[in-house]
Amino acid sequence: MLDREEYIEQSYFFRVLRERIEDNTPIQEVLIGIKEEILATTKLPMAISFLVDELSHRGKVGPAMQRLSHYFAPFQTFIMTRAEDEESRLDFRIALKILEREAEFRSSGDSQPAALFIFQFECLSRNQLGYDHGMAAVAVDPHYPRDWSEWISRIRFQLGTVDFSELIYLRSAAHLKEVRSRRNEPDYQPSYPILFDEQAGRIARANMGKDPLYMFAALQRQLGYPTVPRPHRKPEATAFSPQLEQRFQRLESRVALLEQEAKGGIDLSEFYKSQPKD
Repeated sequence: MLDREEYIEQSYFFRVLRERIEDNTPIQEVLIGIKEEILATTKLPMAISFLVDELSHRGKVGPAMQRLSHYFAPFQTFIMTRAEDEESRLDFRIALKILEREAEFRSSGDSQPAALFIFQFECLSRNQLGYDHGMAAVAVDPHYPRDWSEWISRIRFQLGTVDFSELIYLRSAAHLKEVRSRRNEPDYQPSYPILFDEQAGRIARANMGKDPLYMFAALQRQLGYPTVPRPHRKPEATAFSPQLEQRFQRLESRVALLEQEAKGGIDLSEFYKSQPKD
């Protein structure tokens, strides 16, 4: 776990990096410029210097972040590595938005493990990044206590066979309340730790058998969980304006005249005015 100021600077770093890359500035040049802007009391300037050196040799940021495992979380490295993978569907700019929002959430004082886990899992699900290596990176995140890490490692092999909403519900206070009521044992304590509160458990139960994206949206609405960045939809092609349509018609007429001339002459009969009969 890093200090709060480290995550604040990380959030700024990922945001500015994305904005300047969108302006077609070379990434190595951007990194050199951002380094001077980052708060010098943090460790991020040293990390950026290492990224610049590795980028000049390897051409990628992900492997450099992996070598800085004492600073960048495994999930952050996984996201960057997948964004640089040619076969991945994750856009590099969306990856930077994910890292920016995650660092911003980590910098907040009330960054609950449940909210962070749902955010990270939705990133994997929505961008089709694969649960095998993705969940392995999430499980070793230093933000999670031991109980959380063990549970994440266990459900990693259950995804696809058990409803994800059910996995959430079974580790919630809502399920514990139901068991106590069913057994008529108000003091019953399970042998496993409760990871999600009652409201999150009720939302998970209400979304069993549905697309997990519905549950993610409900948790964001009801409990303020962080939202996952999404790519902007490309605007639909609009119809030509009347002025542009007229220009195309003139061009078509000119092309037709050129084709007639190439075939041996231009037929001007269609341009003759008909003479009125006496």
